[in-house]
Amino acid sequence: MFFWEERPRATRGPKAALTLDQIADAAIAVADAEGLAAVSMQRVAAELGFTKMSLYRYLPGKTELVALMLERAIGVPPALDAAGWREALTAWAEALLRRYEAHRWALEATTGGRPIGPHELAWMESALAVLPPGLSGAERMDAVAVLAGQVRMIAGQAGTAESELAATIELVLREHAERFPALAAAVADAAERGGRDQAFGFGVGRILDGIEVLLRAR
Repeated sequence: MFFWEERPRATRGPKAALTLDQIADAAIAVADAEGLAAVSMQRVAAELGFTKMSLYRYLPGKTELVALMLERAIGVPPALDAAGWREALTAWAEALLRRYEAHRWALEATTGGRPIGPHELAWMESALAVLPPGLSGAERMDAVAVLAGQVRMIAGQAGTAESELAATIELVLREHAERFPALAAAVADAAERGGRDQAFGFGVGRILDGIEVLLRAR
C-alpha cells in the first residue's frame, strides 16, 4: 500500500479518528512555521491531540509523513492551456515556483531518496506532455529536470533579491573596483539600463531557447 492511500478500516475495534489530509495539514503547519526539522511523529500527534503511537496506524514513519506533506503542499499542477509549448512550460515553471515559495521546507523535502506520490508525478507528466516531438525519452526527462532545477535554484534564493545582492556588491566595488573590472562593468550597466531581479525568467527562457535550437538542428 502506498503512503498516500488511506488504510482500510478495521472490521473490529475503534474507527479511524483521523484522515491522511488532517495529518498532513497539521505537519505542514508546523513546517511552515518552524521548518522541516521541527516535524516529527510525536510533534504532529501532539498537535492533533493524539499519542505518537496512534499516528503509526496511518503512516509507517517520518519519511512517509514528509512525503505526504509534500503531496498535500505542492498539490496538482495547473492546467496548461497556453497556445505554444514555450508558453506552457513557462507557466508550469512559474506555478511550481509559487508552490515552493509558499512552503519553503519543500525544497529540503525533495532531496535524496524518498517515496514519490501521484501529485509529484503529475507535475512531471504535465511538463512532458507539452514538450514538442523530436526529443528522445531521456532528453524529455532531462529537459524537465533542468527546468525544475532552475525553479529550485531561484526558490532556494528566496528572500534575497538580486537588487539587494547588487547593493552589497556595490559597497565593495566602491573601494575595490579595480580588482573586479568585469563585475564592476556588469553592475554599472545593470544600474544604468535596468534588468535586475530577472534571473528566473532569464534562465527559463534560455533553457527553452536551447531546446528549440536542438529541435531545429534535427
